[in-house]
Amino acid sequence: MEGAGENAPESSSSAPGSEESARDPQVPPPEEESGDCARSLEAVPKKLCGYLSKFGGKGPIRGWKSRWFFYDERKCQLYYSRTAQDANPLDSIDLSSAVFDCKADAEEGIFEIKTPSRVITLKAATKQAMLYWLQQLQMKRWEFHNSPPAPPATPDAALAGNGPVLHLELGQEEAELEEFLCPVKTPPGLVGVAAALQPFPALQNISLKHLGTEIQNTMHNIRGNKQAQGTGHEPPGEDSPQSGEPQREEQPSASDTSTPGREPEDSPKPAPKPSLTINFAQKAKRQNNTFPFFSEGITRNRTAQEKVADLEQQVLMLTKELKSQKELVKILHKALEAAQQEKRASSAYLAAAEDKDRLELVRHKVRQIAELGRRVETLEQERESLAHTASLREQQVQELQQHVQLLMDKNHAKQQVICKLSEKVTQDFTHPPDQSPLRPDAANRDFLSQQGKIEHLKDDMEAYRTQNCFLNSEIHQVTKIWRKVAEKEKALLTKCAYLQARNCQVESKYLAGLRRLQEALGDEASECSELLRQLVQEALQWEAGEASSDSIELSPISKYDEYGFLTVPDYEVEDLKLLAKIQALESRSHHLLGLEAVDRPLRERWAALGDLVPSAELKQLLRAGVPREHRPRVWRWLVHLRVQHLHTPGCYQELLSRGQAREHPAARQIELDLNRTFPNNKHFTCPTSSFPDKLRRVLLAFSWQNPTIGYCQGLNRLAAIALLVLEEEESAFWCLVAIVETIMPADYYCNTLTASQVDQRVLQDLLSEKLPRLMAHLGQHHVDLSLVTFNWFLVVFADSLISNILLRVWDAFLYEGTKVVFRYALAIFKYNEKEILRLQNGLEIYQYLRFFTKTISNSRKLMNIAFNDMNPFRMKQLRQLRMVHRERLEAELRELEQLKAEYLERRASRRRAVSEGCASEDEVEGEA
Repeated sequence: MEGAGENAPESSSSAPGSEESARDPQVPPPEEESGDCARSLEAVPKKLCGYLSKFGGKGPIRGWKSRWFFYDERKCQLYYSRTAQDANPLDSIDLSSAVFDCKADAEEGIFEIKTPSRVITLKAATKQAMLYWLQQLQMKRWEFHNSPPAPPATPDAALAGNGPVLHLELGQEEAELEEFLCPVKTPPGLVGVAAALQPFPALQNISLKHLGTEIQNTMHNIRGNKQAQGTGHEPPGEDSPQSGEPQREEQPSASDTSTPGREPEDSPKPAPKPSLTINFAQKAKRQNNTFPFFSEGITRNRTAQEKVADLEQQVLMLTKELKSQKELVKILHKALEAAQQEKRASSAYLAAAEDKDRLELVRHKVRQIAELGRRVETLEQERESLAHTASLREQQVQELQQHVQLLMDKNHAKQQVICKLSEKVTQDFTHPPDQSPLRPDAANRDFLSQQGKIEHLKDDMEAYRTQNCFLNSEIHQVTKIWRKVAEKEKALLTKCAYLQARNCQVESKYLAGLRRLQEALGDEASECSELLRQLVQEALQWEAGEASSDSIELSPISKYDEYGFLTVPDYEVEDLKLLAKIQALESRSHHLLGLEAVDRPLRERWAALGDLVPSAELKQLLRAGVPREHRPRVWRWLVHLRVQHLHTPGCYQELLSRGQAREHPAARQIELDLNRTFPNNKHFTCPTSSFPDKLRRVLLAFSWQNPTIGYCQGLNRLAAIALLVLEEEESAFWCLVAIVETIMPADYYCNTLTASQVDQRVLQDLLSEKLPRLMAHLGQHHVDLSLVTFNWFLVVFADSLISNILLRVWDAFLYEGTKVVFRYALAIFKYNEKEILRLQNGLEIYQYLRFFTKTISNSRKLMNIAFNDMNPFRMKQLRQLRMVHRERLEAELRELEQLKAEYLERRASRRRAVSEGCASEDEVEGEA
């Protein structure tokens, strides 16, 4: 436990030099580079230890107590005991989360170590020792935070495997810290072995708080003294368990602490000085200069800077010369190529057999000469423009030089005025005009007192400058450590998310296995089926948070998502409950896996997007999905883009007041549908929620806005989705107007639902084109898909998809229109195509189609199918199919109306015939 920091700024820069000198005898010894500031401490002890005074105690015993401090490399702990020979430390200080502080206005050598739990006040013998301790503690803290988490078992492997990287990082840290404060030389006799040889602290320094440890250390020291006297070994000062072996290994370096600039190997050990001599030397240093060691450091810095400047100048000169040589080589290459081309042309001219060929060669050369002439003219024009630009730049430079010269003259004149005023103030201060001149002795005393004050102010200024430099370095290092910890935390959170996703996948597979076993066993009464029912019941009630026994809890599947929808739907059938839990786990797994890889870059792109304008980039971002924090702003912009020609200020309030004046015919139907709107969403099922009232007002306002439609079943769910995202009634109202009146076809929500029926026929054609095998399978079992898909188009999947996927569909739907609905409808069937093809019964297919959209959990896969696998998907083709099917449907409706009219006419004629026959019989009876 001798010496100071193993990786201190002085030692890290000197270690490579010593290793190279050991390998290569031609390398000069380290003494020849004593002028460098980074090598000012060549012989540095390998352990940070020494005596410091610690402020502590309670009541009357509160005060300074001398303690032996030593640093543990493995735990980043600073232990302290009463003496260097104690076997057990009194306590320790955790440096991994500590910060260091020194105050210039405090007593000399006082500094603080602040941990999250306490503040430790320490005092070193000198300011140099204080700064040395602070710098070494900073380096130890940085070394601990940059060390690998699990060091190898053998020290040699650790040194070989991790030494170069750690040394490089510490070298960079030293270079950064040197910008704030030059490395402090090791204070001789105050750290390491020299400090351990100092006299023991007095008895009053005994720690009453750790009395048991003090008694153990005292007994250990007594036994050590008896063994030393009996065997004739060394004194107990070098035989303690804490510092025995390291002291014996590093005793040659102890002599270097007295002469830090050199490395004599055979110099004798310095004898310990009495405390009176140390105090006298400290007082003498304090009178001469507060920081006597900074002058040497600054000189060494300057010599090193001069060497670096010379080397940089040589590098610049060599770089310029290399550049000029490269340009010369390029010119020679071009000349050589021109000569070779000329040679080839001459050879071709001489080799030509006829005059016609030679004339063609001459013409070719003439064309080349003309082309070169044009290029020369172009280059000449460019040269003239550049010359003009250069002349303008020169004029600007001259103007700036004249301005600078004026400023310099003005500054010089001000300096002369300041000097004259300063001389006048000095004369007035020394010889006031209204008083007689002071006597020579009084003037000398006054001058000496002023000079003493100036010296004190200089010392204070130097102390504050040193404090500022250290605090800057401390802030710099703590900031870097905080950033590194933040990066580690981010990496751990990512790893935790992947582990949670993996856990969800394993659990969903487990539940899927239980479900398959349940389907295979059926209702057979056996022990196995009873056990299976118990496992299913436990799986439905189990939450991940309850099973974790450690402090790190995996986030369980919450009951509701961020928009209030149930994450696990409450199905009445037990089999479907298990299926709902599987779906929720798979959705959670895909969400966690895409959190870092997809969602975070997407959020960054949305945050950097700025103002919204229609573009291809915005289209791709909307297809990928809008983050929750940006979705209300984006939807308001999309709705405004659709209804800006319809929007008038105060329109919504006017419609509400009209509804209060008299009741709309559709009010009763709206009231009935309110209670049936999203029964799996807490915002519409909670009795205290305000969403049902908002939804009622939005639907009533729309019924007055569009009297031709009034209200149609399905509009309540469209308005409810808009309310959940936008939260404002007026914004949700205009979103409903945008969907019904601008995005969907004109008669989509009319009484006959003509456009809705047309889209179902168009979907059948597109399915036959994109998924022919699936359509053949469904046709074989006579399955009518419109029974399932009609509601998809009417409410834009509001009741079908889970909220995470549903809102991504709406993000693209509000921008691109109904084409997105067709894309996702095709993608849903493609997503579940294999499962549908396995079913060989029409009833099973209908039962599967009833809930199969809820099984879709991977939103990224569904989006990729919709916008990539379904291509090409042209709007022109969609319009043509709609036109063809509309004509067919209208013809069918006309035929149906004609048949209806004929039927009504026949029924009316039969009624007239019956009524005439009945009347004649009555007349006959009357006459009789």
